[in-house]
Amino acid sequence: MAAPTSAPALPDLAGDVVALTAAVCDIPSVSGDERALADAIEAALRGHPHLEVLRDGDAVVARTRLGRERRVVVAGHIDTVPIASNLPTRRVRAEDGAEELWGRGTVDMKGGVAVALHLAAVLREPRWDVTWVFYDHEEVASALNGLGRLVRNHPDWLAGDLAVLGEPTAGGIEGGCNGTLRAEIRTTGRTAHSARGWRGVNAIHAAGEVLDRLNAYEASDVDVDGLVFREGLNAVGITGGIAANMIPDSCVVTVNYRFAPSLDPAGAEAHVRQVFEGFDVTVTDLAGGARPGLDDPLVQGFVEAVTAVTGGAPGPKYGWTDVARFAELGIPAVNFGPGDPMLAHADDERCDVEQIRTCARALQAWLA
Repeated sequence: MAAPTSAPALPDLAGDVVALTAAVCDIPSVSGDERALADAIEAALRGHPHLEVLRDGDAVVARTRLGRERRVVVAGHIDTVPIASNLPTRRVRAEDGAEELWGRGTVDMKGGVAVALHLAAVLREPRWDVTWVFYDHEEVASALNGLGRLVRNHPDWLAGDLAVLGEPTAGGIEGGCNGTLRAEIRTTGRTAHSARGWRGVNAIHAAGEVLDRLNAYEASDVDVDGLVFREGLNAVGITGGIAANMIPDSCVVTVNYRFAPSLDPAGAEAHVRQVFEGFDVTVTDLAGGARPGLDDPLVQGFVEAVTAVTGGAPGPKYGWTDVARFAELGIPAVNFGPGDPMLAHADDERCDVEQIRTCARALQAWLA
């Protein structure tokens, strides 16, 4: 499918990767509104005859067909959270002298997208065949996720021996990811007029036991393939009450459990139900994590090549990322990209421009 001629143009993909990052960011692509950026990416990639370009909705895939023994996948999402008066991008000199690119998406994760676009253009004969994936709808409900849609519609497009997800890692390697579970813990009571509260049973008061168990809960640090994943179980919401003069008969505490990838989704659910034994527990969202896979020879080669450029050692990814989708396909996957994840989604989102260049050099050293 050819990209519409009205697609906004990106600069030369083989040019300056920081200028490319700014251009990618300056095409707004809040989740659900990625079409213009997807069109621009497709049009730019079609200008490089060494790439086969495919499209599904607002996900664009480009791949080499060199007949190499191995194939790697480099992927990144093109959507962002809503803009907060932080576009267009601007370059700022920080107090320590570093140059930063400010604006929505500079961290999460258009720096990683720009690195992938740049390398897709310049690496005409990489050491392995490469599939470059640019997908939509990552920042919203998982059922809408563009990578998940590709898994369902075109699993052959994602075939590979190793996947690199360009999520922000401050230029370090983060292996695997935690799983995540959300559940509603419900308490019930009996309504009454608050002037005669003794005639009712207060469901909000009953939720105190739920909060007591959370306060007493001791999260675990779990070693998985040599990386220590930090777990957590926390209340993230509470609802209840009918009117200001009524005893409430229902209260719901929403909890989020972040669990190490040594535990499968069924085990995570069983653990949460055990913690809240005696309460009505409804699981509303559950996604397994991904093991780091650092014992895989191809992953080891990636770590060696990248750390030779960036320094440091691999660490765990505490949050959930789409590396878990690759893990479900049996593909080892790591997170690696520019940008401090602590600044993701922030109004002052910004990325050190040298980090963008360093990530591009490191990936190129591995793939060239």
